[in-house]
Amino acid sequence: MKKLFLTALLALSSCFGSDSAGSEVDCLVIKEENSIICKYMTQRSTEDKFVKVEWINPDGEISRTRNVLLPSGHGSVYDFRYLSGREVGIWNFRVTDKDQVFNTTFEVLEEE
Repeated sequence: MKKLFLTALLALSSCFGSDSAGSEVDCLVIKEENSIICKYMTQRSTEDKFVKVEWINPDGEISRTRNVLLPSGHGSVYDFRYLSGREVGIWNFRVTDKDQVFNTTFEVLEEE
C-alpha cells in the first residue's frame, strides 16, 4: 500500500511540478562555503540564446548584470557570488529571457 501511495504521489508531483512556461529561478545561500548560487532553469532549446542575469541589493540597486549564454540543448545556467562582503538584507535575483522576467529573493544575514 505504501509503495502504491508513493508511486501515485511521485506521478502527481511530476505532473503538477511543471508549469506551462517551464521556467524557474532559485538561489541557495551556503554559509559554510561562503557562497550564493543562483540557477535559472528553462525548457531546452535547439538554438543558443543569451539571458540577462541581475543581482539586486537590498537598496534596490543592481550590483551586477551579466549576459549569460544558454547553449543549445541546455536547460539551465548558474551564477555565483561570494557571501562575504554582501550587504545584509533581502536580495533579488532577476533573469530576463527574451520578454519574460523571472525573480527570486534570498536573505543575507549578519555574520556572527
